[in-house]
Amino acid sequence: MTRKKVELAYITNDSARKATFKKRKKGLMKKVSELSTLCGIDACAILYSPYDSQPEVWPSPLGVQRVVARFKKMPEMEQSKKMVNQESFLRQRVAKGNEQLKKQGKDNREKEITRVMFQSLTGKDLQTLNIVDIFDLGWVIDQNLKEINKRIESLNKEAQSLAAAAGQLIIKNEGKVPMEKPAFDTMDAIQAQQWFVDLVNPNEQMGFAGDDMMLPFGDANQNAIWPNGFFP
Repeated sequence: MTRKKVELAYITNDSARKATFKKRKKGLMKKVSELSTLCGIDACAILYSPYDSQPEVWPSPLGVQRVVARFKKMPEMEQSKKMVNQESFLRQRVAKGNEQLKKQGKDNREKEITRVMFQSLTGKDLQTLNIVDIFDLGWVIDQNLKEINKRIESLNKEAQSLAAAAGQLIIKNEGKVPMEKPAFDTMDAIQAQQWFVDLVNPNEQMGFAGDDMMLPFGDANQNAIWPNGFFP
């Protein structure tokens, strides 16, 4: 639930005014204390009211005297440089409000003319517009064209950058010689084939003068020299 905005005006009801004063005074003292503690600055507050015979000060009378004495040591121009009273404060608020109102009016006008521009694209007649509306419509169209041209220029720069990067990558790859898988040596193939043939037909390799000169792989009792399952 949002807090109800308080109207900045004098409270005519006595009891309500007194209750508001006590509540706001407590909050003001708390804020001054927090500001001094959090930011490490010298600050003081002096409040006079018709409800108290003595003014209420913060942080103490000595603290107030010290801050006031430091303020009086400053040149008069520096003292009044950022000083405001009720009238000047209200003038600042009014000027700020006028600036915000002017800005909001400009934004609303731009949105209104932008809507008219899109409606015209759908075929709506523009004869009902006056000379001011036409000038504003032209200004909005120019602003949109500028944004479109700016976006197109940005996209073209991005495309050129990507094309340049791709070209450099192609040139770099063209300078490299692809590594080919070395061809299988013919002599190695022949030697491997002969080794397999000799392994299958050991009698042809192991004979020196005849079959009786063969070196047997096993004895007459079929006891193999290589005792494993591959050579029974």
